[in-house]
Amino acid sequence: MNTNKLNGKNVLITAGAQGIGESITRHFIDSGANVAIHYFSSADTADQLVEYANSKGQKAVAISGDLTKEDDANALVEKTVAALGGLDILINNAGSLVARRMLNEMEAEFWHKVMDINLTSMMFVTRAASPYLAKNADSSIVNLASLAGRKGGHPGSLAYSTSKGAILTLTRALSAELGPQGTRVNAVAPGLILGTSFHNTHTSKESADATTAGIPIQRAGNAADVARAVLYLASEYDGFITGATLDINGGVYNM
Repeated sequence: MNTNKLNGKNVLITAGAQGIGESITRHFIDSGANVAIHYFSSADTADQLVEYANSKGQKAVAISGDLTKEDDANALVEKTVAALGGLDILINNAGSLVARRMLNEMEAEFWHKVMDINLTSMMFVTRAASPYLAKNADSSIVNLASLAGRKGGHPGSLAYSTSKGAILTLTRALSAELGPQGTRVNAVAPGLILGTSFHNTHTSKESADATTAGIPIQRAGNAADVARAVLYLASEYDGFITGATLDINGGVYNM
């Protein structure tokens, strides 16, 4: 993988200080990129990542915000551009299952909350970032979808799975709309990725073991498995891949 294409590039990673996001941020730093690390609650890790980037001579900034709020999303992009001097790559990683709720327990407020966190926030940040990405001949967006968006998820993840399925379509729609400005838009759809707060919170060991047993390569994924794929899609500036979703699930789902 030609990661030297990332040297000196300016990257914004939403929720870039925990779980998969933290791994993505570290991989970008190790590839020579300047990073803007958005966080909601992981301030300490965000600050450590900034120090890590600075120690390698790269620019970095940590920016907090609630991306379900338009003003916060807009401010995130403005602060990123002010700190880094421009924007080449956007990684839309922020998202959450929030809690497991079956259809018969579904309240309007909960449904809207999950949609806002996973989908509306992605639109807000992408809308704010698009004019800055357009200033480059080649730029890139990678959206974090999920195997749940392909298969429908485990019981209780109705709202989450639906929002992640919408991200697959959002990615295709944005690739068509932003292609003429030189911005490629792709997604990754991770399956079971252990060692993250997401699964530590929402997945029992029994459930994880049962899922792992059904994975053809006989192991769960880890955050680095996802980060490498995100870097590949992001770094292929002059590439021909856009509107695609890369499935990262050990062979559970294929089409």
